[in-house]
Amino acid sequence: MQIKDRTYIISGGASGLGRAVVEDLCKGGGYVAILDINPELAEAFVKNIGDGKTKFFETDVLESDSIAKSVEGAVLWAKETGKDIGGVIAAAGVGNPTKILDRKGNAMAMDSFDFVMNVNLRGTIDLIRQVLPHMAKTTPIGEDGERGCVIMVASSAAFDGQPGQVAYSASKGAIASLTLPMTRDLAPHGIRVVTIAPSMFETRMTAALSEKARASLLKVVEFPVRGGKPAEFASLVKHSIENVMLNGVVLRLDGGTRMPSKM
Repeated sequence: MQIKDRTYIISGGASGLGRAVVEDLCKGGGYVAILDINPELAEAFVKNIGDGKTKFFETDVLESDSIAKSVEGAVLWAKETGKDIGGVIAAAGVGNPTKILDRKGNAMAMDSFDFVMNVNLRGTIDLIRQVLPHMAKTTPIGEDGERGCVIMVASSAAFDGQPGQVAYSASKGAIASLTLPMTRDLAPHGIRVVTIAPSMFETRMTAALSEKARASLLKVVEFPVRGGKPAEFASLVKHSIENVMLNGVVLRLDGGTRMPSKM
């Protein structure tokens, strides 16, 4: 799928990994509908990008109606610009570490579990399912008849989660697991599915880590011995969109990191 002159819908696009993806796709000639819950941050970002390459839609991925309104707006914008929908990148996510049993023997609250699952898993699926009918109606391009690409964000925690990551690992593990069946569902429509599973990247979520926790995490990184840069994540998203043979795959982006049970 070519990036130039196509519209991409990105949740969580005003900060972190999503923001880096927006910047990269716009540099490649793409147009990006930014779906985010933070209007102040998003509007400043849109102004900074300029050239009419981005448009912000305030979105709460916990609410189907909010997603529906934003998708409708993004599709209308794509029609106005004449740039067909070429992909959807679900980058909105939360961590919220909580052990299933704390030091005092108290069980994890289901509200905490539900929040993480609803943002990371339900929010991802809800956004994608609402974009797909529009993407499936676009004109196929290239010799393969491709219509678009779905990119989801899992995590290294899907494979080797840490203490306190029951909810987070469950949400990201589910995304990794559903990658192949979604791929098979969408193959007849000329739509590919790629999931990226990053480890520790420099985002607002990881910025909250203590120096002790950060140092412990870096001990298990093989090379390079540092946190990932958002631009490196964005680069893999760009390649996933452009390389038509990447399909039905979960790509670990982690510098060879394999988390032990204890740090």
